[in-house]
Amino acid sequence: MEIRIAGFGGQGVMLAGNILGKAASIYGNKYATMTQSFGPEARGGYASSCLIISDEKILYPYLTKPDILVSMSQEAYTRYINDLKEGGTLIIEEELVKLEPEPKNVKIFKAPATRIAEQVGKKVVLNIVMVGFIAGITKILDKEVVLKAILDTVPKGTEDMNKKAFESGYEYAVKNLS
Repeated sequence: MEIRIAGFGGQGVMLAGNILGKAASIYGNKYATMTQSFGPEARGGYASSCLIISDEKILYPYLTKPDILVSMSQEAYTRYINDLKEGGTLIIEEELVKLEPEPKNVKIFKAPATRIAEQVGKKVVLNIVMVGFIAGITKILDKEVVLKAILDTVPKGTEDMNKKAFESGYEYAVKNLS
């Protein structure tokens, strides 16, 4: 499974990729690779985290045609939408991304991750809300495995807020699917 999580610097794109990779490889009994790229700006430039998650050893660590694109900014959508595999899954932050042009032959899921993060307590957990949404939509990793990776990765003292953010994103995804 090839996954690209993209947005702008400061949204926690790299942390989201790191958490999913850790969940897969350390807690999920799978293989995972992660590469990342970002613009020269410390904040506000583009950021992309690319993951491959597999049941078998991964021989080539770079994405060829992502199965899943998670777009957390308009620039990320514009930059990467044409790379998404036909029949792939597009997950967007619905308040930050407009589907222009509207993609064809992909499954589209929209998450109000920024609004959910603000309701949880801080906009900074937008990425963790999105990790919950990704886990709930794709089901490529067990919920418990992803939560364990989150709690093992986030700064001490923020575990409760991040758990709530993850659970909120996951629950929104499950409701969205039913």
